[in-house]
Amino acid sequence: MPQRPYVIDQMISAKSIAARIEDLSCEIHDEFAGTDKLVVVGLLRGSFVFIADLVRELDLPIEVDFLEASSYGDGMESSREVRILKDLRGAIEGRDVLVVEDIIDTGYTMHHVQNLMLSRKPARLKTIALLDKPTRREVEIKADWTGFEIPDEFVVGYGIDFAQRNRNLPYIGKVRFT
Repeated sequence: MPQRPYVIDQMISAKSIAARIEDLSCEIHDEFAGTDKLVVVGLLRGSFVFIADLVRELDLPIEVDFLEASSYGDGMESSREVRILKDLRGAIEGRDVLVVEDIIDTGYTMHHVQNLMLSRKPARLKTIALLDKPTRREVEIKADWTGFEIPDEFVVGYGIDFAQRNRNLPYIGKVRFT
């Protein structure tokens, strides 16, 4: 099926994202000061740019791992069925863990991942999302830290895709069909 033509209107600039990550990293550092190692778990694929920039700002001993969860496929709407496509490589029992998500929309993915991580008995589990769309929430969940609250718009850029496109944009943009 051919994709409808669209344009992308910038919503959040690369400069604004960088400044917000710097602020968030200070708060995360304060929360985890004294940890022997923080396991930063990136939810693939959308968080890969965010996690890279975030861990470079954290002055803590860090281990990075990834979990791939999917509830969208190539569409614009959540299927509400969360599938784990790639699990963690390492154990998190008794460890400090920070789960990094690109966007919390309906809440199903973060809810599922948070319950999965808690079942593995970490010492501490905290969550961060670059973007939050609270008006779309169907599951009661809130990240410990949020970069930006956004309206109910379909967004791309900074690692977030539309049918595997536009991840490489340095900013967050709203998709507008032409």
